[in-house]
Amino acid sequence: MRLVLDTCVIVSAFRSKSGASYRLLELFDEDRYRLVATPTLFKEYETVLSRPEQVAVHQLSPWQLDEALKDLASRLLPVKIYFQWRPQLRDADDELVLEAAINGFADALVTHNVRDFLPAANHFGIEVITPGRIIKERFTR
Repeated sequence: MRLVLDTCVIVSAFRSKSGASYRLLELFDEDRYRLVATPTLFKEYETVLSRPEQVAVHQLSPWQLDEALKDLASRLLPVKIYFQWRPQLRDADDELVLEAAINGFADALVTHNVRDFLPAANHFGIEVITPGRIIKERFTR
């Protein structure tokens, strides 16, 4: 199964080790699914996680954050954008997440903001689902 994780899911995973977002990264470490991302989406992960307000919560040093992101990058499936489908969404900042899902042939786009991606993602045959729901429906059998 191929998944795209919205930036909010990555941020949640780094902020708390007790939630569904963190569990999704653990499942990725266990090779239970393929994480797909474009370079632009991955750069957004890095940019947001490096913000002072995020660092204050996840408390990783710049070196630790860099190592964690290198590890993530070394194992994800990189996606090249062949087609831009913009505009599809109300929030232009979400377009890069949807484009990664479309071009990466993702089965699902995992986000805390499901409404932001509907109905556009469904138009492309991509399920939009929360971290908790995908764990319950796909990983706890």
